[in-house]
Amino acid sequence: MIGWLVGGLAAALAARAAFALGRRRGIHERRTDAERLRTELGSRLNELYSLQELSYVLAESLQLDRIAEQVTKYLTRFVNCDGAMIALTTDDGPPIRIAAAEGVLQNLAGKKIAESESGLIGDAMGREHIEVAHASDGDRRELIRGTNVTIAAVAPLRAHGVIVGAIATVRDTHDPFSAEDLRQISTVATHTAVVLENARFYGLIKTGKEQWEATFDALEESVAVVDERGRLVRGNRALARLVNQPIPKLAGAHLCDLLVGTPMALAQHFDAARAGTPDPPLTIRTKKNERTLRISAAGMPGSQPGWVVALIEDVTEREAMEAQLIQHEKMAAVGQLVSGVAHELNNPLASIAGLSEYLLHRESVSDQHREHMTLIHEQAERAGQIVRNLLTFARTGPVEITSVDLNDIVRRTAALMEYELRLREVSLNVDLAPDLPTVRGDRHQLQQVMVNVLTNAVHAVAENPTDRPRSVEVITVASNGHVDLVIADSGPGIDDDLLPKIFTPFFTTKGPGEGTGLGLSISYRIVEGHGGSLTALNRKRGGSEFRIKLPAASASEYRPAAVAAENPGGTLKAAPCEILLVDDDPAVLKALAALFASDGHNVREAECPAQALVLLNKRSFDLIVAEPQASTGNGVSF
Repeated sequence: MIGWLVGGLAAALAARAAFALGRRRGIHERRTDAERLRTELGSRLNELYSLQELSYVLAESLQLDRIAEQVTKYLTRFVNCDGAMIALTTDDGPPIRIAAAEGVLQNLAGKKIAESESGLIGDAMGREHIEVAHASDGDRRELIRGTNVTIAAVAPLRAHGVIVGAIATVRDTHDPFSAEDLRQISTVATHTAVVLENARFYGLIKTGKEQWEATFDALEESVAVVDERGRLVRGNRALARLVNQPIPKLAGAHLCDLLVGTPMALAQHFDAARAGTPDPPLTIRTKKNERTLRISAAGMPGSQPGWVVALIEDVTEREAMEAQLIQHEKMAAVGQLVSGVAHELNNPLASIAGLSEYLLHRESVSDQHREHMTLIHEQAERAGQIVRNLLTFARTGPVEITSVDLNDIVRRTAALMEYELRLREVSLNVDLAPDLPTVRGDRHQLQQVMVNVLTNAVHAVAENPTDRPRSVEVITVASNGHVDLVIADSGPGIDDDLLPKIFTPFFTTKGPGEGTGLGLSISYRIVEGHGGSLTALNRKRGGSEFRIKLPAASASEYRPAAVAAENPGGTLKAAPCEILLVDDDPAVLKALAALFASDGHNVREAECPAQALVLLNKRSFDLIVAEPQASTGNGVSF
């Protein structure tokens, strides 16, 4: 019995001891698991903390080198390594560049690597997965040529299917990278690649935007982007200059208000562009700054709905040049026409004037007929003067260029017109620049211009009412290699509609018989033939202003005036003289023959140079009067 009790007690004690031992073991295991869980939790927390730090690092900048620099510092801080670096691909030069390096690799920063020198970096980028090298297993330890490492892990930077570089971490010890280290390096490489590629895209977009904005602002033509309501979204510098507003104030302003002053002036033009059927360019005249604008509009597909881009060209000067070119061509055509007409009119007028003068000298003409002949002679002379003006207008040959003092021409013209000025009660104010350079021109033609323009000014102010002054100003001034002669009056001015026509031949505002309309056109042609310009405008304070601009003469351009012909005041020797008249117009021959014969001269007539040669072979003549440029057809001309 006692033995049974002792055995039972021993068994109970053994069971209790086993239970206690098992309990202690369970507690230990639970403590071990808890410790392991705490360690793993700490590791995960550290990993989350490091990833949070990585997100801060990657969000700090969009500059490639700055991102690379911060990532390498992060790696040396959170990964168990002795050095780290980031290599990036390049668009030109060597294919790989070390953008940043820390620790034992710091001296590699900024180095450029050829493909043949890329080592483990090139292997990782070519195979597109992480490369791990250990010195103990005989693998390559050359990170790049000239740089050997004991332990290295290189992860490619791959984003959007493109390899943009690689991350390398190295150790000087023989302890290999743990799986956790490699996982963290791979995670850093994945996130860094995306950020680097986004930064590269941002750089490309920023550069493109800057280039576009620079081009946009450098355009000479004004460019405007307007929204669906016609308000400016963007305008370039040329537009700001055109509307005289700073660029910041353009945004939100109504383009039509800025340009035209009427909000709906361009609405239909813009609506057509929005509909995809743009109208032809629209030409408008602005009221704000008196400019002529040519506006083209087009829709902007892919942008905000209803947006339109408008190209605005200032064609004011172009239209003025085109109008001037048309004026030149018109005057050239008229010149060719009147040259032929004037030549044809000159012969019959010369006959009428000559014969009427011949009859006036005959004693047998009665007083009544003499009065009629006088009227015929005067009207023939008047018509002849018109013809001579036409020929002057149409003349395109070279003028006799000399060095002319414009101040002297002004003084002589003022003296010449002194009586008319006094008769019409017009005051003449002359302001001549001292030491005025001489000009290149023909003295007589320039004086003719001065007389024509000054006469028009005098006639204009002579019609002023008594309460308005009757004055004319004549000013000379030198500027930029030119000499300007300004003739301004206090008259009523010139209607804006008539201003473009005043230099047109035969255009006049005077009544019938008061003017031929050739004075200003002849003056315009003379000044143009001298390499200058003649312009007219209305002055703001009233009256009109004519400006004659002529090139100043230099010493090298000076040529003396033509020497007077021999015997300038000579007369035909006493009668009888033998005279040969050569002209293809019988009426002219008859008139000249009558005039010369009335003085007792012997006159022979020839209607062509061939007949004249026949007569010359038979006898000699004291005087030959021939039509200019009459030709025999075989090289002989008179």
